[in-house]
Amino acid sequence: MSEGETIRAAFKGKLGSFSLDAAFVAPAKGVTALFGPSGCGKTTVLRCIAGLQRLPDGLCVVGGDVWQDPNGAFLPTFRRPLGYVFQEASLFAHLSVRRNLMFGAPRGEGEAAKGKIAFDEVVELLGIKALLDRAPGRLSGGERQRVAIGRALLTEPKLLLMDEPLSALDRTSKDEILPFLERLRDRLSLPIIYITHAIAEVERLADQIVLMEKGRVIGSGPLEELQSDPTLPLAIARDAAVTLDGLIEAYDGRYGLVTLSVRGGSLVAPSAAASAGEHRRVRVIAGDVSLALGPPGLSSILNVLPARVASANAVDANEVVAVIALGPDGTGARLLSRLTRRSWEALGLAEGASVYAQVKAVALAPGRGELG
Repeated sequence: MSEGETIRAAFKGKLGSFSLDAAFVAPAKGVTALFGPSGCGKTTVLRCIAGLQRLPDGLCVVGGDVWQDPNGAFLPTFRRPLGYVFQEASLFAHLSVRRNLMFGAPRGEGEAAKGKIAFDEVVELLGIKALLDRAPGRLSGGERQRVAIGRALLTEPKLLLMDEPLSALDRTSKDEILPFLERLRDRLSLPIIYITHAIAEVERLADQIVLMEKGRVIGSGPLEELQSDPTLPLAIARDAAVTLDGLIEAYDGRYGLVTLSVRGGSLVAPSAAASAGEHRRVRVIAGDVSLALGPPGLSSILNVLPARVASANAVDANEVVAVIALGPDGTGARLLSRLTRRSWEALGLAEGASVYAQVKAVALAPGRGELG
């Protein structure tokens, strides 16, 4: 990727007793998730990107525009074309939703500059037309956060920063707002850096992921690649899973099943009615993938795919996580399989071995999950 197609960030220094040494490169499109446990430095990195925190030797280049470099260049926050969505919506209580949305936006409510997002488009994307004349006190938590996102978008940012925007919401409100975040990702070219410690949000929204631990970046890249890297914490977690981009090939209305094409094979999953050609995200849990040396006979498991063992890593003395590459030649998408060391040794498995991956369950993301 060229400089104009990337976001480059590198920040190193001491903040009190906390040491930060974090660097990554991400595409200047789609959603990049900063993921890690509380206190690992995610918000500090976001504040450095926003210019709210300055580390002297920091680097921040967005789409070819230098916001900070080690030679002393530093754009103050008010000159950085960014939108910032916090955990709390922080709307102006004395202003209506409409006036909150327009606060800080360029003049001309319905007129967007060429290539910029318009007021009506934001209202439609976030489903807030019916709320425009309400006061913030009459909104639910999810509605308030949608208005806060709309206000950030209407500042016409080049980059949208979101700091755990769902963490203050209950489960119902989170489920309400996630489809709107998917719509933003799929319909706008605006890059988003999204902080969360909830892996479910990462799996549903993110294209790229930056893994952080104790102030350091321990991995960054496409979500699927990092999920299936057995040397990283995601792959050895008890709830480890891989998220794949699938294309619907067919829908079987009699049984309520869709067939999705993924790299190296096809997967069958329960689904409401869907049309061929739709993109959907699928999640396959490592514990739901068993391995066999030969094709099984009749079984209740619908998904049995030829594959190869790409690599493996011991979780502990008794369990192994294997990376399984789909397709007879092992060039397709990768899944994880969590199995006992006894099974691994009994099957005589090793890197490069041909196997059949038996996938007990495939979960579709609740909404459309187009990547990029």
